[in-house]
Amino acid sequence: MKLYKDFRIIVFVLAMLIALLAIHPSYNSEEGFTSNLQYGLDLDGGTSLILQLDGVIAGIDADPVQIIENEFSDALGAVEIVDHSDTEITFRTAEPPDEDAINAVGYGNGRIRGNEVALTISKPYVIQTYLSKHLTCEVIYDPDSNEYEIRSMVSESELSDLLASVGGSIEKDIRGKPVFREEVTEKTQEMTKEVLNEKLNIWGLKEIKITPVGSNILMVDLAGTDLSTAQDLVTTPGKFEIRVQTTNNTTEHVLWGDCITAVGIPRMEQGSWGIDFTLNSKGAREFGVAAVKYDAADNPDAHELLMLLDDAEVWTAPISSDLAGDLKELYVLYGEDGEWHPRGLVANTGSGDEGKAEAEKLRVHLRAGALPVRVTVIGSGQVPASLGAQFKEQALIAGIFALLTVALVIFLRYRQKNILIPMLATSLSEVFMILGFAAIPGIGWQLNLPAIAGIIAVIGTGIDHLVIITDEVLYEGKIPSLKVYLSRISKAFAIIFAAAATTIIAMLSLAGFFDVFVGLGFGALKGFAITTIVGVLIGVLIARPAYGRVIRDMLE
Repeated sequence: MKLYKDFRIIVFVLAMLIALLAIHPSYNSEEGFTSNLQYGLDLDGGTSLILQLDGVIAGIDADPVQIIENEFSDALGAVEIVDHSDTEITFRTAEPPDEDAINAVGYGNGRIRGNEVALTISKPYVIQTYLSKHLTCEVIYDPDSNEYEIRSMVSESELSDLLASVGGSIEKDIRGKPVFREEVTEKTQEMTKEVLNEKLNIWGLKEIKITPVGSNILMVDLAGTDLSTAQDLVTTPGKFEIRVQTTNNTTEHVLWGDCITAVGIPRMEQGSWGIDFTLNSKGAREFGVAAVKYDAADNPDAHELLMLLDDAEVWTAPISSDLAGDLKELYVLYGEDGEWHPRGLVANTGSGDEGKAEAEKLRVHLRAGALPVRVTVIGSGQVPASLGAQFKEQALIAGIFALLTVALVIFLRYRQKNILIPMLATSLSEVFMILGFAAIPGIGWQLNLPAIAGIIAVIGTGIDHLVIITDEVLYEGKIPSLKVYLSRISKAFAIIFAAAATTIIAMLSLAGFFDVFVGLGFGALKGFAITTIVGVLIGVLIARPAYGRVIRDMLE
């Protein structure tokens, strides 16, 4: 069979063409040689940051009856608990209470009969609401572990003091130690990673590598970014919140940024720039209920909305009269407990270039400002661009030197150029296909020093396999018959596949594949492991079968 008709050769050629298209090498007078290859900090320069996620997880016990009594006494004057159960608390006030005043306390809607108010409650909900109000942060209850995640940094003594005022305390484990850990849940850590990634992508940065470490650490690599800019970009996003002005210059919480499901691009309507965004059904309900409850729908100018990022105001304006009318109608239709539909809103930022610039900033805050927790930079490192370029040059020299050394050993062993040339060509093709895989859009693979080390390792293991194939083909120093050739080449590939499987299994542990089982984390070695795995797979599935087909013809 002609070589160009062989299936192995066809697959090899197609893989090389795909790699060429993915890398897309080009040249222009301004930038010189360019490609789609992306480089990490080691080779391109940039900054690495270590971020701590501020939050705690605690086991908490408190009396919901005392919480309700204290909270409503502070808001309405002295109250008397009339009756209570696990699902309902009834209390009496001195004067018939106002429904808005009951709702404003924040423990649900009460059924008012004269001087008595009945609240439907649950113990976790009351504790969660109490902590959220007094710590001014989001608190999540996990029914599986019976623990509360407080998405803010609070000390054990501060939390104990807050709970003591309502007869509560931090629970203790079987060893008598308080259930209190300065960490966040895996869900919160992953959410923070996703929001940060989106935030940095909005700013047009490339090569963003965010690696979770432990239970409350994120490592962020920003190639081509100096330390000051990196710290500003990463620490700018934060806890995004919408609040509404009430009375006496006070504000009340409306919704968190996680209720925002979509954000448009800046656009001008009627001479004013604005950003349209969409609230999910939960956000639409909270927005509408708050607007009616705090009179923003009846008197918008006196009850403006505020958007806050890390408690700093980023936008404020009253709602429009048309929106106010719609919200009042929806409130009558659905009430506070109904299923509201997702709703689109527009935040106007003004006219002219200033209004457009403000709209761009607000777009970033709306899309990626809703970090579930604050982040603190606890460590940083920087590789100057000049040093990165030097590393890149040295890595290239190391690769070429490795290839030349291998070529010398092969020549000394076989003394035949028709063996040397196919071997080197196959080895170079494997490197090219690895780089092509790294450059495929959506892969997001950074080439750094560990990855370069992995490529060099692939060159070594690849040559080992090619030597096995060549030795099997050269049966007693000459080309065997086709039957013997097929038998020996099958034996060679059995050895190669076994060796490749062993290498891949060993590299999977470095790549973090077994982290979920054994809790290992090798960080920087992950790039080396992934490069080696990809290189071995490309070699045994594409390059080496093609070499086995070509070498016989070359030797003949």
